[in-house]
Amino acid sequence: MSNVKVRRDEAVTTLLDNVRSLAGPVEVSRENINDIRSKLVKIADHKEFWNEQEFSAPTDGQVHTRYLISQDDDDSYALYLNVMLTGKKTPPHNHTTWACIAAVEGEEYNYLFEPETDGPLVPGDRKISQKETVVVEPGQGVGLLADDIHAIEIKDGVNTRHLHLYGRALETLSERLMWDKELETCEKFKMVVQTTK
Repeated sequence: MSNVKVRRDEAVTTLLDNVRSLAGPVEVSRENINDIRSKLVKIADHKEFWNEQEFSAPTDGQVHTRYLISQDDDDSYALYLNVMLTGKKTPPHNHTTWACIAAVEGEEYNYLFEPETDGPLVPGDRKISQKETVVVEPGQGVGLLADDIHAIEIKDGVNTRHLHLYGRALETLSERLMWDKELETCEKFKMVVQTTK
Protein backbone atom coordinates (compact mmCIF):
# COMPACT_ATOMS: atom_id res chain seq x y z
CA MET A 1 0.00 0.00 0.00
CA SER A 2 1.43 3.37 -1.01
CA ASN A 3 2.26 6.03 1.53
CA VAL A 4 -0.20 8.42 -0.15
CA LYS A 5 -3.05 5.90 0.16
CA VAL A 6 -2.24 5.30 3.84
CA ARG A 7 -2.24 9.03 4.55
CA ARG A 8 -5.45 9.53 2.53
CA ASP A 9 -7.23 6.72 4.40
CA GLU A 10 -6.18 8.18 7.74
CA ALA A 11 -7.33 11.67 6.71
CA VAL A 12 -10.69 10.35 5.47
CA THR A 13 -11.23 8.40 8.71
CA THR A 14 -10.49 11.52 10.77
CA LEU A 15 -12.77 13.65 8.59
CA LEU A 16 -15.70 11.26 8.85
CA ASP A 17 -15.26 10.75 12.61
CA ASN A 18 -15.49 14.53 13.00
CA VAL A 19 -18.49 14.77 10.67
CA ARG A 20 -20.39 12.05 12.54
CA SER A 21 -19.96 14.09 15.73
CA LEU A 22 -21.43 17.16 14.02
CA ALA A 23 -24.42 15.86 12.05
CA GLY A 24 -26.76 12.93 11.58
CA PRO A 25 -27.24 11.41 8.14
CA VAL A 26 -30.15 13.78 7.46
CA GLU A 27 -30.26 16.20 10.40
CA VAL A 28 -27.82 19.10 10.39
CA SER A 29 -27.92 22.80 11.20
CA ARG A 30 -26.73 25.66 8.99
CA GLU A 31 -23.89 26.24 11.46
CA ASN A 32 -22.84 22.57 11.44
CA ILE A 33 -22.93 22.35 7.67
CA ASN A 34 -20.46 25.23 7.54
CA ASP A 35 -18.16 23.33 9.94
CA ILE A 36 -18.38 20.22 7.76
CA ARG A 37 -17.66 22.27 4.64
CA SER A 38 -14.53 23.74 6.27
CA LYS A 39 -13.24 20.27 7.17
CA LEU A 40 -13.88 19.03 3.63
CA VAL A 41 -12.00 22.01 2.17
CA LYS A 42 -8.96 21.07 4.29
CA ILE A 43 -8.80 17.49 3.04
CA ALA A 44 -9.36 18.69 -0.55
CA ASP A 45 -6.23 20.82 -0.18
CA HIS A 46 -4.18 17.59 -0.23
CA LYS A 47 -4.03 17.32 -4.01
CA GLU A 48 -1.72 14.30 -3.80
CA PHE A 49 -4.59 12.26 -2.31
CA TRP A 50 -6.79 12.72 -5.39
CA ASN A 51 -4.30 12.21 -8.24
CA GLU A 52 -4.93 11.23 -11.86
CA GLN A 53 -3.00 7.95 -11.50
CA GLU A 54 -5.54 6.56 -9.02
CA PHE A 55 -8.60 8.51 -10.11
CA SER A 56 -8.44 8.97 -13.87
CA ALA A 57 -10.48 11.51 -15.80
CA PRO A 58 -13.42 10.31 -17.92
CA THR A 59 -12.74 9.14 -21.48
CA ASP A 60 -14.71 8.09 -24.59
CA GLY A 61 -16.66 11.35 -24.75
CA GLN A 62 -17.89 11.16 -21.16
CA VAL A 63 -17.69 14.31 -19.00
CA HIS A 64 -18.07 12.86 -15.49
CA THR A 65 -16.61 10.02 -13.44
CA ARG A 66 -17.70 9.58 -9.81
CA TYR A 67 -15.48 7.56 -7.43
CA LEU A 68 -16.75 6.28 -4.09
CA ILE A 69 -14.07 7.03 -1.49
CA SER A 70 -15.88 5.97 1.69
CA GLN A 71 -19.34 5.03 2.89
CA ASP A 72 -20.66 3.63 6.17
CA ASP A 73 -22.17 0.14 6.16
CA ASP A 74 -25.67 1.62 6.55
CA ASP A 75 -25.16 3.81 3.43
CA SER A 76 -24.64 6.97 5.47
CA TYR A 77 -21.75 9.48 5.37
CA ALA A 78 -20.78 8.90 1.74
CA LEU A 79 -17.70 10.64 0.33
CA TYR A 80 -17.14 10.79 -3.43
CA LEU A 81 -14.51 12.24 -5.72
CA ASN A 82 -16.08 13.72 -8.86
CA VAL A 83 -13.81 14.22 -11.87
CA MET A 84 -15.74 16.42 -14.28
CA LEU A 85 -14.76 17.88 -17.62
CA THR A 86 -15.82 20.99 -19.49
CA GLY A 87 -19.47 20.75 -20.47
CA LYS A 88 -20.76 18.89 -17.40
CA LYS A 89 -24.08 20.35 -16.19
CA THR A 90 -26.86 19.20 -13.91
CA PRO A 91 -30.42 20.50 -13.77
CA PRO A 92 -31.51 22.21 -10.54
CA HIS A 93 -32.07 19.52 -7.90
CA ASN A 94 -32.25 18.86 -4.17
CA HIS A 95 -30.69 15.96 -2.26
CA THR A 96 -33.06 15.07 0.63
CA THR A 97 -29.93 14.88 2.80
CA TRP A 98 -27.20 17.42 3.53
CA ALA A 99 -24.30 17.83 1.14
CA CYS A 100 -20.92 19.57 1.06
CA ILE A 101 -18.65 20.21 -1.93
CA ALA A 102 -14.98 21.23 -1.89
CA ALA A 103 -12.51 21.67 -4.75
CA VAL A 104 -9.25 19.82 -5.22
CA GLU A 105 -8.74 21.62 -8.52
CA GLY A 106 -10.83 23.53 -11.03
CA GLU A 107 -14.01 25.57 -10.73
CA GLU A 108 -17.51 24.21 -10.27
CA TYR A 109 -20.24 26.81 -10.66
CA ASN A 110 -23.04 26.17 -8.15
CA TYR A 111 -26.28 28.00 -8.91
CA LEU A 112 -28.51 28.15 -5.83
CA PHE A 113 -32.29 28.36 -6.17
CA GLU A 114 -35.29 28.80 -3.89
CA PRO A 115 -39.00 28.02 -4.36
CA GLU A 116 -41.21 31.01 -5.02
CA THR A 117 -43.90 29.59 -2.72
CA ASP A 118 -43.80 27.77 0.61
CA GLY A 119 -44.63 24.11 1.04
CA PRO A 120 -43.12 20.64 0.80
CA LEU A 121 -40.94 19.69 -2.16
CA VAL A 122 -42.94 17.14 -4.16
CA PRO A 123 -43.15 16.36 -7.89
CA GLY A 124 -45.35 18.71 -9.92
CA ASP A 125 -45.66 22.42 -10.48
CA ARG A 126 -43.20 24.29 -8.26
CA LYS A 127 -41.57 27.41 -9.65
CA ILE A 128 -38.07 28.25 -8.44
CA SER A 129 -35.77 31.21 -9.05
CA GLN A 130 -32.01 31.60 -8.84
CA LYS A 131 -30.82 33.49 -5.77
CA GLU A 132 -27.03 33.08 -5.75
CA THR A 133 -23.98 31.73 -7.56
CA VAL A 134 -21.11 30.13 -5.61
CA VAL A 135 -17.93 29.24 -7.47
CA VAL A 136 -16.37 26.23 -5.74
CA GLU A 137 -12.63 26.41 -6.34
CA PRO A 138 -9.57 25.42 -4.28
CA GLY A 139 -9.96 26.85 -0.77
CA GLN A 140 -13.71 27.38 -1.27
CA GLY A 141 -16.65 25.05 -0.70
CA VAL A 142 -20.41 25.06 -0.37
CA GLY A 143 -22.76 23.40 2.12
CA LEU A 144 -26.36 22.46 1.34
CA LEU A 145 -29.21 21.37 3.58
CA ALA A 146 -31.64 18.62 2.57
CA ASP A 147 -34.14 20.91 0.81
CA ASP A 148 -31.60 23.34 -0.67
CA ILE A 149 -31.73 23.38 -4.48
CA HIS A 150 -28.69 23.79 -6.70
CA ALA A 151 -27.40 23.14 -10.21
CA ILE A 152 -23.78 22.76 -11.24
CA GLU A 153 -21.82 23.63 -14.36
CA ILE A 154 -18.23 23.09 -15.47
CA LYS A 155 -17.48 25.95 -17.84
CA ASP A 156 -15.34 26.00 -20.96
CA GLY A 157 -11.68 25.19 -20.44
CA VAL A 158 -12.07 24.14 -16.80
CA ASN A 159 -11.75 20.49 -15.70
CA THR A 160 -12.35 19.69 -12.04
CA ARG A 161 -11.63 17.28 -9.23
CA HIS A 162 -14.05 17.92 -6.39
CA LEU A 163 -15.02 16.10 -3.21
CA HIS A 164 -18.74 15.67 -2.58
CA LEU A 165 -19.81 14.51 0.89
CA TYR A 166 -23.40 13.49 1.66
CA GLY A 167 -25.23 12.45 4.80
CA ARG A 168 -26.56 9.47 2.86
CA ALA A 169 -25.22 7.72 -0.24
CA LEU A 170 -26.49 9.16 -3.53
CA GLU A 171 -27.61 5.74 -4.72
CA THR A 172 -30.14 5.53 -1.85
CA LEU A 173 -31.78 8.94 -2.41
CA SER A 174 -34.94 7.93 -4.25
CA GLU A 175 -36.99 11.05 -3.43
CA ARG A 176 -34.71 13.67 -4.96
CA LEU A 177 -36.27 16.14 -7.39
CA MET A 178 -35.00 17.90 -10.49
CA TRP A 179 -36.48 20.91 -12.26
CA ASP A 180 -37.16 21.57 -15.93
CA LYS A 181 -35.35 24.22 -17.98
CA GLU A 182 -38.14 26.72 -17.36
CA LEU A 183 -37.72 26.24 -13.56
CA GLU A 184 -41.46 25.73 -13.20
CA THR A 185 -42.02 22.00 -12.64
CA CYS A 186 -40.09 19.16 -11.02
CA GLU A 187 -39.99 15.39 -11.15
CA LYS A 188 -38.02 12.57 -9.55
CA PHE A 189 -34.28 12.91 -10.18
CA LYS A 190 -32.77 10.52 -12.71
CA MET A 191 -29.14 9.68 -11.87
CA VAL A 192 -27.32 8.85 -15.10
CA VAL A 193 -23.69 8.65 -13.88
CA GLN A 194 -22.79 5.32 -12.30
CA THR A 195 -20.43 5.35 -9.30
CA THR A 196 -17.05 3.65 -9.62
CA LYS A 197 -16.26 1.70 -6.46
